[in-house]
Amino acid sequence: MTEETITIKKESIWKYSTFILVALLIIVLFVFLGKDNTPTTGNVVAPDDSVVPGVKAATIDDDAILGEKDAPVTIIEFSDYQCPFCRKFWTETFPQIKKDYIDSGKVNMVFRDFPLDFHQAALPAAQAAECVREKGGDSAYWKMHDKMFAEQNKLDSGRENGAVTKTITFGESDIISWAKELGYDIGDCLKSGKYISEVQKDQADGAAAGVQGTPAFFVNGKLLSGAQPYSAFKQAIDAELS
Repeated sequence: MTEETITIKKESIWKYSTFILVALLIIVLFVFLGKDNTPTTGNVVAPDDSVVPGVKAATIDDDAILGEKDAPVTIIEFSDYQCPFCRKFWTETFPQIKKDYIDSGKVNMVFRDFPLDFHQAALPAAQAAECVREKGGDSAYWKMHDKMFAEQNKLDSGRENGAVTKTITFGESDIISWAKELGYDIGDCLKSGKYISEVQKDQADGAAAGVQGTPAFFVNGKLLSGAQPYSAFKQAIDAELS
């Protein structure tokens, strides 16, 4: 009798223990699956008031705008002044976009820097544009933008004080002289490196938005990669305007 009672109690304990373990497992799974696993650090850029509709990571930030600020379509370009494909876009596609959409107030454009590591002059060029903007505003920025793309194919011997210090495409001495042609002395600004962090922020924001190469564009938040023909931009823009 005693043995039978003990056996019943052991079976009861096993059943209750199994029930408790299953219940704990369900609770743990519920908590884990319901947890918000969104990263709070790293390359995620929190949205702010300057976010273009539909965009989570690529923002206008505080960069220069070409066109009407309240235009219904915003194109954010991530670009590299020494990138030949970026120049191809500037030469072949940008003028038509400007004529058909920017000048008519339907589109505005924001240029953000994404200097590639293997382009030695891309970082100085990006800083130079910001130095010009500091002195002359957004209109001056875009003039410098156009000047640098127009002169991209020139080589700079880098002669300073009679000594050859470097030989790179599109070097600092050329950049400074191009700014002077536009009426801006940016020598001290460029050498100070005051806009390096600004350029680096652009690059980080681009990477967070999925940019992997240049040029890359966001048309109201929709990614359009590469030096696409005008027809591709027209289709993307018209879709946003319809």
